[in-house]
Amino acid sequence: MTELPDPASILPHRPPFLFVDEIVELEPGVSAKGRWRLTGDEDFFAGHFPGRPTLPGVLMVEAIAQLGAVAVLADERFAGKLPLFGGVDSARFRRQVSPGDVLDLEITMGRMSARAGKGSGRASVGGDTACAADLLFVVVDAEV
Repeated sequence: MTELPDPASILPHRPPFLFVDEIVELEPGVSAKGRWRLTGDEDFFAGHFPGRPTLPGVLMVEAIAQLGAVAVLADERFAGKLPLFGGVDSARFRRQVSPGDVLDLEITMGRMSARAGKGSGRASVGGDTACAADLLFVVVDAEV
């Protein structure tokens, strides 16, 4: 079995904006599965919402997008590139995510060219879907 990379070895994101803690499956350019463990120490929980801390839906979408970036950047065709959001379609939020939850992430890449692509992802807790979305991205040079 091949050892899976640390997300920080592939992604340009860094704390406090690195949301993928672990990669559990990876097929470069095709799909990925990962995890984000929510400890409750994340700053956003203090204000969203006091008395009922809830993971913001946009951060679930961002976590799925980061996992998508892992799948893209692990593909040697995209060495030296950076996938950026081009759009979000069909986003649905189905369950609250709270401190202590483990968010299981998965994404399957669709059409990909040298300049853009699509992915379809899901975030879940204990098998229950919390968020699902179709993502569009554009690919740019990592260095300006």
